[in-house]
Amino acid sequence: MKPNEARVLLTGAGGGIGRAMADALRVVGAVVLGVGRNAHAGDWVQADLTTDEGVARVAEAAAHWQANVVVHAAGVPFFGPIATASTARMDEVIATNLLAPMKLTQAVLPALLRQPRARVVFVGSALGRIGLPGFAVYGASKAGLHGFAEALRRELADTPVKVQILAPRSTRTGFNGAEVEAYNRATGTAMDMPETVAAALVALIQSGAAERFIGLPERLGVRLNGLLGARMDRSFVRHRRSVSAASPQPASEGTST
Repeated sequence: MKPNEARVLLTGAGGGIGRAMADALRVVGAVVLGVGRNAHAGDWVQADLTTDEGVARVAEAAAHWQANVVVHAAGVPFFGPIATASTARMDEVIATNLLAPMKLTQAVLPALLRQPRARVVFVGSALGRIGLPGFAVYGASKAGLHGFAEALRRELADTPVKVQILAPRSTRTGFNGAEVEAYNRATGTAMDMPETVAAALVALIQSGAAERFIGLPERLGVRLNGLLGARMDRSFVRHRRSVSAASPQPASEGTST
């Protein structure tokens, strides 16, 4: 799809990666309708996608606006040992990162199927394919998203709707707190700028590829993890030890939009 043909509904458009994505899309000629919990100027829908009312509001706006690309970029983080995760926090992570994009996709799909060409892009994570100590809850939400996207891509293969997934690694935004940055330094994990992720999104939409993982060694790690599975466990000793050295995020941290 050419960028100037894209009418993009972008969730999480107020966050660090979301803002960079909106800017990058507009630079190449796409038009963007942002979605977030907080009000913003311009083309914007204020909604909480963890509620049925919010999903319905956004789906109605997308159909009226004739969106032909939906980018699911909204999400919330969690870092820390599983013992520090409250059940309420686990519910919030799964509801925001997995159930909300699933429900919104279901709601917008009838309108997308009426388009000559359309895209649904899920912003996943390398952590959805490589399980790292400290990211059990967050990684589970992204693993579910990857599985949903893969199955949906195959389900819709004979329709005008292409399903794609973009998998960033750690990114320098407010989404990652000081504890994650300390963990990344201790484990030698690279962090990309949000503009790098935004450029990858534009390239993915243009290419039509099924998926795109950002960065090395993460791309290699995804392949090896898929091949070797449990035999990779010893590769993450440093990560396991670094979890206990870092303070977990407060369970009350809010949504990144």
